[in-house]
Amino acid sequence: MQKHLLIYLFFFGTAISPVLAQSGKKSTPPVKAQATDKRPMKLRSSWGLFLSDTLPKSEVIKLLDSTLAVRDEKNITYPVISFAFTYEQHQPYLNDTTGQPGVYKDFTGDNFKSPGLSPLWSNRLKETIQTGDILYFDEIIIRYTGDKLYKAPPLKIAVK
Repeated sequence: MQKHLLIYLFFFGTAISPVLAQSGKKSTPPVKAQATDKRPMKLRSSWGLFLSDTLPKSEVIKLLDSTLAVRDEKNITYPVISFAFTYEQHQPYLNDTTGQPGVYKDFTGDNFKSPGLSPLWSNRLKETIQTGDILYFDEIIIRYTGDKLYKAPPLKIAVK
């Protein structure tokens, strides 16, 4: 019975598909919007010399005093106005109920109105950063030209 039903649905579906595919209404190609202001070229964010990447702990410690940089395709650098920073810290623990080891993730962060981390954050991270931790730089705002502000792509740095 199921076999006959399946065959019936197959033939019915193939018979009706050409009818559904045809439509009497012809669509016109979309018109491209003319932008009055020039948009920035493709932007890329970096921290020191590194784009989003997995870096050794020693390299990340060296970068903590560095600033964020945003460049376009022509390698023109734009000043960073602000960014949101999040530090994902991983701490192992032993689950009391199951007796299995687990990893506790703790997220801390702040918003910065400068191109780099504050000395307080930089010094604290130098003391606490461990393998497996992740640094996120989100909501990176740059000054493009004059009073125009743009959002640059985020960065994710994993510590190995």
